[in-house]
Amino acid sequence: MPATYGFLSTYPPTQCGLATFNAALATQLNAGGGAGVVRLLASDNVSGGIDLDRAAPRVVHTWHTDNPGGWTAAANALNRFDVAIVQHEYGIYPGDAGAEVLPLLRALKVPSIVVLHTVLSNPDPLQRQVLERIAVAADALVTMTDTARRRLIAGYDVDARKISVIPHGAGSHDAAPREDHDRPHLLTWGLLGPGKGIEWALRALARLRDSPAAPVYTVAGRTHPKVLEQFGDAYRDSLKALAESLGVTEAVAWRDEYLDEAELSRLIRSADVVVLPYDSTEQVTSGVLIEAVGAGVPVVATEFPHAVELLADGPGLLVPHQDPEAMAAAIRHLLDRPGLANRLAGIAGGPTLRWPAVAARYQALAGRLLAAHTPAATVAASAVPA
Repeated sequence: MPATYGFLSTYPPTQCGLATFNAALATQLNAGGGAGVVRLLASDNVSGGIDLDRAAPRVVHTWHTDNPGGWTAAANALNRFDVAIVQHEYGIYPGDAGAEVLPLLRALKVPSIVVLHTVLSNPDPLQRQVLERIAVAADALVTMTDTARRRLIAGYDVDARKISVIPHGAGSHDAAPREDHDRPHLLTWGLLGPGKGIEWALRALARLRDSPAAPVYTVAGRTHPKVLEQFGDAYRDSLKALAESLGVTEAVAWRDEYLDEAELSRLIRSADVVVLPYDSTEQVTSGVLIEAVGAGVPVVATEFPHAVELLADGPGLLVPHQDPEAMAAAIRHLLDRPGLANRLAGIAGGPTLRWPAVAARYQALAGRLLAAHTPAATVAASAVPA
């Protein structure tokens, strides 16, 4: 019998990259109905009028993270499966630095794989402590890049033997039609908020107005729910005002919506260049970057860690942070040389980045843990002090 998998994560219809990642991985590992999801749900993510159970049929339990002590029932639900796969970001669990994930991990009686979506280079003391205790309690740790693995080994007290590098998966967009257009199409997508660096892409776009075929730029994605709650749409409004002041309003399409899989595929296939102008110097994982590379679309990105690892000598060009002149030059370089763009796109990881290949690596890791797992090992892990 194939192994069964219990997942702990945010989950659709929650709109975030972590939920999308977990849904895709759970779908791949659901052969024979062998996957279930314990969904993390905060009150600010409950959308009125949405039937959460209908929207997420694999959910076996919901951990309402606004209520204390929810980890107990969540652990019990995960223990009904052969292997627990736990997604980790500091902001999704209750407690200081998300510390309430720790008693859950210690209560698991089945092997656990913790997927680290963020590994900070300069964590505060509590963030470091929580991650190091996660590393003790978990049977295996997964980072999605070698950069994150090296950062984890160098900056934290962890057992390097527990770490596996498994890339973020990419969907297949081949079924979506490629749309012809008169002007080159630039694209950025994902939840919108300060730090996305869209202002630098707009300034780069203004420098491309003199091109024989001046590009159009689509910015697709809702404002991040937490940003919207605290600041409203001030960031999006500031970007629209900047576009107007730069004289590029007519060249920018704002799509304030969360795209379903089919519409996202169509949009990605319509792009000539994906632009990732992020301000972050910490980002070790980017699902948008992986999707673009997996789809064979050339990328222009700032030098955040995942882009440096994936694009160096690969399917795109790197530019310094907050440098619209360099960004415009890189975009122009790709648009003026379509043969180069095609060559860069051809270097992409292709099948190795597709979800089936990524899921197979999780299956292999789970198989090794199950082979080594004994009740004694479980007892020892649960005895680790807080």
